[in-house]
Amino acid sequence: MRVLSPLLALLLLPLFVCAEPARPGDLPRAFQLAGLRLLCEQSAPLIQHGLDEAQRQKVAQAFAADALCDELARQVAGQLEVAEVHEVERLLDSPLAQRFTAAERAVGEAGGTEGLAAYREKLKSAPPRADRLALVQRLDQAAQTSALAARLRQEVDKTRLLLALRARGQPASERRLEELSARQLEALRSSSRAAVESFMFFAYRRIPSAELSEYAALYEQAPVRKLLEASVEALPGVFAARREAL
Repeated sequence: MRVLSPLLALLLLPLFVCAEPARPGDLPRAFQLAGLRLLCEQSAPLIQHGLDEAQRQKVAQAFAADALCDELARQVAGQLEVAEVHEVERLLDSPLAQRFTAAERAVGEAGGTEGLAAYREKLKSAPPRADRLALVQRLDQAAQTSALAARLRQEVDKTRLLLALRARGQPASERRLEELSARQLEALRSSSRAAVESFMFFAYRRIPSAELSEYAALYEQAPVRKLLEASVEALPGVFAARREAL
């Protein structure tokens, strides 16, 4: 068997180094910047709404943010390389991304939610310009925002349905939950898109379109796209694993 020459071995070494697969522990910062940590934090409160105290406690334990994000990281990490995770962090922690994040957070501050509600009513009679709508839709598609929102709402509904069926002593397999919730999926997608678009119009209303285009381009970069698309696909498995803990 012929041994590789020292020179060839040195030339190949960087290829192996760059291809180092990501591990679940590499992802928390990227999750935070991409909004995935917030998704994990929102899950339990959404499921708990209207439940009795005993059910709320079970949900709090099974769907704790750390447990959800850990499960998501386990399912997503293998699809990324360490270098790609670092690139996600660099792109989404840039000054441009920070400006948009600040604009989003401002909606949740004093008076922001009331302003959003009023703005949504205004949009019904005064729709946005076509070019601005195209930019918002481009960003939504690149960032997988409404896709993640719709998938989250579907998995929340499936979990609440599981609890309701169990309370009535009825069978509640994952297959049955999927069949029952699939009927609502298109409606969830449509309402999620409408909510995301109106939120973006309001949050970014003072940001020029040129910057909005640059921001969308950040999410169109391959590492960010891979992380978010993988997360959308992984969510059903993540929630199914956590439902097992119930």
